[in-house]
Amino acid sequence: MPIDAVIFDIGNVLIEWQPENFYDRTIGADRRKAFFAATDMHKHHEQVDAGVPLLEMVENVVALHPDWEAEIRMWHDNWNDLAAPAIPHSVRLLDALNRNNVPVFALTNFGWDNFPTSQQAFPFLKTFAREYVSGRLQLMKPDPRIYEHVEQDCGIAPDRLLFADDRADNIKAAAARGWQTHLFTDPQGWADRLVAEGLLSKEDAA
Repeated sequence: MPIDAVIFDIGNVLIEWQPENFYDRTIGADRRKAFFAATDMHKHHEQVDAGVPLLEMVENVVALHPDWEAEIRMWHDNWNDLAAPAIPHSVRLLDALNRNNVPVFALTNFGWDNFPTSQQAFPFLKTFAREYVSGRLQLMKPDPRIYEHVEQDCGIAPDRLLFADDRADNIKAAAARGWQTHLFTDPQGWADRLVAEGLLSKEDAA
């Protein structure tokens, strides 16, 4: 089936989302492990993806865990160090699709207020034809309603959408709606898929 649009997840596809790496560099691995065990920051961050402002989430967690205030505030104050670096080969694939005039969308669990912050740090995040950001929509993957919203907004049949995401549950939900999917594990595998679909040449996908 021909592909009419390619859809990228962002975290761990175009930019790394491994906050542990930042904290390991900043406070050391042992203290980072204690911090994450005490605060469960990843769980709290789901509120941001659902639409709660990043700073509000941080203030709420500080109130719960005042002994970790400095580390918790880094989640906001050092956002572009947490959600980083870019994944260069994936960025090249995004650029190549855009050069080839293939419509490219973003479908991401991301906060409405910190997404523009990341776009300032990584201008390639401004190059999508359409942006589907969970914090704006107040719908999160893998909720089927966010995939339905994409279909209705872009007007493209599900089987003509090709979606790459690093999480199997998100891929499964998209496939259940009839989307073509790719479970992202590394940029080369995604490059090979785009070549196989005839969207990029091998040279473009290098």
